[in-house]
Amino acid sequence: MLKQLRPAILMVVVMTVLTGFIYPFVITGIAQALFPKQANGSLIRRHGRLVGSRLIGQNFTGPEWFHPRPSAAGSGYDATQSGGSNLGPTNRLLIGRVRQLAQQYRKENGLPPNAPIPSDAVTESASGLDPDISPANARIQAARVARARGLPIGTVKGLIARCTRDRTLGLLGEPRVNVLELNLALARLSRNQRK
Repeated sequence: MLKQLRPAILMVVVMTVLTGFIYPFVITGIAQALFPKQANGSLIRRHGRLVGSRLIGQNFTGPEWFHPRPSAAGSGYDATQSGGSNLGPTNRLLIGRVRQLAQQYRKENGLPPNAPIPSDAVTESASGLDPDISPANARIQAARVARARGLPIGTVKGLIARCTRDRTLGLLGEPRVNVLELNLALARLSRNQRK
């Protein structure tokens, strides 16, 4: 029995050191050397102050900001409780929530009661922390944001166009707009307009 126990314990120790220490250390070193921004969370800093991450959505409220898609993570955009609602497409709670969000979205953006709206405006992502919205969602919000900030609608739509990212590698995913980056660009634009 000792003959079989010794190699088993040795393999556990060797694999623990290899996969628990050496491998993570090497991969972390490679990531820090080749992709330091991504390895450190794709953090965004303004004037030396951390304002967020390109990868984690934040809640913006008020008519002067572009709003993200709804979040089911905790009380909304809570990274410690990341996750979707897990409600199926025929669930009455989900249907009621989507109807309520659609009505609210139309009202805050001055749309007629039956105007079509992008699905990302009324549905949560699987993580509840999606940092992006569709360009169509951003364009619908543009009039409200322009009005609230006293900016020409064309200027705001131009900002959306500059902040729109195409499909990854030209074929993966959909075109998207990062809400945090768009709102930071909007804040810079508004500051420059006041000068």
